[in-house]
Amino acid sequence: MIFRRLKLPLLFGITLAASVQAQESLPQIDATGTVSAPAARFPFSVFASKEALARFGEIFKEGKAAPPLGQDIQASRTFYDKINSDRAERMKKLYPVEIAARKFGGVAAEVVTPKGGVAPRNAQRVLINLHGDAFLWGAGSGGMVEAIPIASVGKIKVVTVDYRQGPEHAFPAASEDVEKVYRELLKTHRAQDIGIYGCSAGGALTAEATAWLQTRNLPVPGAIGIFCAGVVDFNGDSAYTAHLLMGETVPVRFFPLTRLPYFKGADPASPLVLPGVSSSVLAKFPPTLLVSGSRDFTMSATLRSNELLTEAGVKTELHVWEGMWHSFFSDPELPESKAMYAVVAHFFDRELGGAGADRKH
Repeated sequence: MIFRRLKLPLLFGITLAASVQAQESLPQIDATGTVSAPAARFPFSVFASKEALARFGEIFKEGKAAPPLGQDIQASRTFYDKINSDRAERMKKLYPVEIAARKFGGVAAEVVTPKGGVAPRNAQRVLINLHGDAFLWGAGSGGMVEAIPIASVGKIKVVTVDYRQGPEHAFPAASEDVEKVYRELLKTHRAQDIGIYGCSAGGALTAEATAWLQTRNLPVPGAIGIFCAGVVDFNGDSAYTAHLLMGETVPVRFFPLTRLPYFKGADPASPLVLPGVSSSVLAKFPPTLLVSGSRDFTMSATLRSNELLTEAGVKTELHVWEGMWHSFFSDPELPESKAMYAVVAHFFDRELGGAGADRKH
């Protein structure tokens, strides 16, 4: 019979080769816990909206066209300003606001208010927005992207700050600018009626500024929002996996904040740079809203920040949107973005005015 003619050594060789090939195609782990895996497929989340799926492909293309970080600052500023300006114009149509330029303590800012005025309950309240974009760009249009929908949905005044950035300026210049704006607002507002929030670099700056205000013997704000960022460096699982899920090259190691030009010479062990290194500093934080997405490279930092703040006794609220990427809410048409705006508005509406926020440290 035919099967009797098959030699055993040949059959064994084929089986062994197939086994070795199968083993090589499996993920491997070394003594440091580093997993190496072959190419894999990752379907877009079934829990995300169809609008997010459509936008995901566009984000992928934008990422491929972006100038390399740090090589040409002006090119990066031009590239991202175009994207943010387009987003801001789309937002104005969906969320009508009034915008006025103003200086606070000598620091340039834009005051954004909803058309028709703020809600009566927010007459004495104000939010400070700290725009994102790597402490390198984002001034102007980037601030508008973060301020317009929050001002409109929350029916509240938002002051978006044009703080000093790198490479022209270095830490703690941005924190000093936030302090100047905050001091000016304290002349007309109670501390517990002032909120601070920001995304990405602006989220990190929100945490840094909250720590910085403690050293200036100023009352802490009523509440803060740290979005797509944290009180720790942008490390952890998502610093690697999120890049893969976004179709990007997985970094060999994470990129620490202190490698950004703005942080040249800054000490990463200082709580003024990374507040999460000090539980005593965190313990003085006001109620904090944390936001991220499951494909955001800062998600792990956001999760860890929630843990550290909770351990320090701080009231926190954490939201992670499935399938969403870094700063996903910059696109106003997404259902997830609209949900995020509502969460932010509700959080500050609930937390501002708290009696415990006007204590000094």
